[in-house]
Amino acid sequence: MIKCPSCERDQQPCLLCVNCGAPLGTALDLFAALGLPRILTLDSARLEQIYHDFGRRIHPDRFANGSVKLRDASLRGTALLTRAYRTLRDPVSRGLYWLELNGHKLAENNKSVPAILAEMVFEVQEQLADLRAARDDSTGEAARLRGEMDERRAELNCMIEEAHRELAQNFAHWDAHHPKDAYVDLGDGVNSDALVKELKSILSKIAYLRTLIRDIDRELDSAQAA
Repeated sequence: MIKCPSCERDQQPCLLCVNCGAPLGTALDLFAALGLPRILTLDSARLEQIYHDFGRRIHPDRFANGSVKLRDASLRGTALLTRAYRTLRDPVSRGLYWLELNGHKLAENNKSVPAILAEMVFEVQEQLADLRAARDDSTGEAARLRGEMDERRAELNCMIEEAHRELAQNFAHWDAHHPKDAYVDLGDGVNSDALVKELKSILSKIAYLRTLIRDIDRELDSAQAA
């Protein structure tokens, strides 16, 4: 139980007092901070609406003349609300937080890159090395290589879009079955261990793809400035 810093009513931890609406400033998981159930498929427009609504209700300016405890609760509640919104609005950071919330880490048993992606990483690094080597070339080789990198970047973007579709499907499986135990038979040959492994794989794939695109953008920017 927690005591409201305004009306002093004892209640279960939440963002706002159920009696007077004052911020409680208590520690909450990021779903609870936004008053959401622990589900992975979220409506972005609804999420933004909740964030702005709560933000207006606990904004520190509203409690500038309140007690020290109330002002402190407002500041802590606002910081928590902002962190919750920034984390949960992005599917990737939401998935990472979900793993953390359920006692998993992305690196656990997931250190190897899928063979097809590892090969692509090697190919992209070779292309980038070629582009760096041809930066001062005046025969048109650098322009050709930049064109190839633009094509490669488009390919990687398509792969990220596909990975996000896979992520949405994984989220839907979690939400449909609400696995709570270490092993849950979902009735279709899928269990929570398999979903965790799949989620880690998808998130790792997106992270690698984002890194490759970042490296390409950085090199293309350098080539453009040269």
